[in-house]
Amino acid sequence: MSPHTSFQSFLGPDIEQFILHKRSLGRRYDVEQKTLVLLDAYLLQKRIGRLSEVTPPLVDEFLLSRPRSRPRSYNHLRCTIGRFFSYLVDRGSLAATPLQSPPRRSRYDRAPYIFDTADARRLFALAKALPDNGSTIERGSTYFVLFAVLYGLGLRVGEACRLRIKDVDRDRQLLIIRETKFYKSRLVPFGPKLEALLNEHVRRRQMDDARAVSDEAPLFSLRGGRPVSPGTVSQTFHALVPKLHLDIAPGVPNPHLHDLRHAFAVGVLTRWYRDGLDPQANLLALSTFMGHADVSSTSVYLSTTPALLEQANRRYEAFAAATLQEVISS
Repeated sequence: MSPHTSFQSFLGPDIEQFILHKRSLGRRYDVEQKTLVLLDAYLLQKRIGRLSEVTPPLVDEFLLSRPRSRPRSYNHLRCTIGRFFSYLVDRGSLAATPLQSPPRRSRYDRAPYIFDTADARRLFALAKALPDNGSTIERGSTYFVLFAVLYGLGLRVGEACRLRIKDVDRDRQLLIIRETKFYKSRLVPFGPKLEALLNEHVRRRQMDDARAVSDEAPLFSLRGGRPVSPGTVSQTFHALVPKLHLDIAPGVPNPHLHDLRHAFAVGVLTRWYRDGLDPQANLLALSTFMGHADVSSTSVYLSTTPALLEQANRRYEAFAAATLQEVISS
């Protein structure tokens, strides 16, 4: 618990225990903590002093007091307090959850743009050609390697920006991703092409301005030895997208930086189909590689693409033909 956070309502101790419980399971729970601070303050404002006063109408009033124009934002608020009340039910403090209102339905789920190999190569070429700007150094080569890592390994942009030189294990061909979204570290292997890019990038970083750069230095830095920020990476990506002249299907919004992670997941699944592997049996491995807490989180990334449909259809046709032959032979 942050030392600057103090829950003051009668539910304060329970909220603190709930957050500690979630963090013991490997969840960061920072955003959820801020949501529960709002609930705590609301209970104080309304002078609620016991659980019998926490009724469904009161919970609805709290939800409406926090305007959320987007269904996803509202549902996150609702889900967080719902988990807290379920925690109290499991502990026997409540007989039933006072959260009765349903989640809001989103009018549409954003469809990611899946970068294929040709798209990615054009992105890398544009990134590599970026000129230094002001006090920035090695801008083009830095973004070239950074985008290659995001696309080739499916990292979150925050994970890539937090990498240190010491996190590139060149002996074992591994990236060490430390304390990510769920307070867990993981090892991410990379192949020969990324090995060559990372080795050259590390070499350049260690020769930065003819000064000795320690292993603790950020792997991706543009000025002053500071790590490049995720926001800056996103701005650069969006500045390059119009120059790619992508063929974006109707209904698909302009690409986001996070779509590179989607493209990685879809690419892995497509290769599994092509190589005759069982995607369902290997999904847990992909989930672990991407740093997800469970397989259901990974499934969100597996969008349908023409290449993926083609490979899935081939798999089904082979299965159907074999099954039909068995029926004929029996």
